[in-house]
Amino acid sequence: MLKTTPFLLFDGNCAEAMTFYHEAIGGELTVTKLADTPMKEQFPPEKHDRIINAYLKSGDIEISATDWMASPDFNPVQGNTSAIFVTGESYEELRIVFDKLKDGDNNQRLQELHEMPFGMYGQFYDKYGVQWIFKGELT
Repeated sequence: MLKTTPFLLFDGNCAEAMTFYHEAIGGELTVTKLADTPMKEQFPPEKHDRIINAYLKSGDIEISATDWMASPDFNPVQGNTSAIFVTGESYEELRIVFDKLKDGDNNQRLQELHEMPFGMYGQFYDKYGVQWIFKGELT
């Protein structure tokens, strides 16, 4: 079953922001640094203290977040620091919606669905400028 949550992108202060949200709304917060994952080898050492994933759940409220990891060619600015985060159980389930939303060549920053150490992953900005991030279980 597909599910969506807000996804926030921060520029080095993800842990601080998510801690603030946690203090405000309660619940459980999990935070994972890039340095604590196998993906750290794909990034320069100065990014290893950044947060690769933060997840806050309080009742029906869920927020996912990360620190900005993109290259300097694509910097965080108002408008590209939030996304719709779609999670699913299978590649096939995600693929159907992913392909419909990406709408051919009318997208930017396309990363096709592919395997990552944490599961299936893909992302893009659609033809309306909305960022979509997809994550699913490895099957």
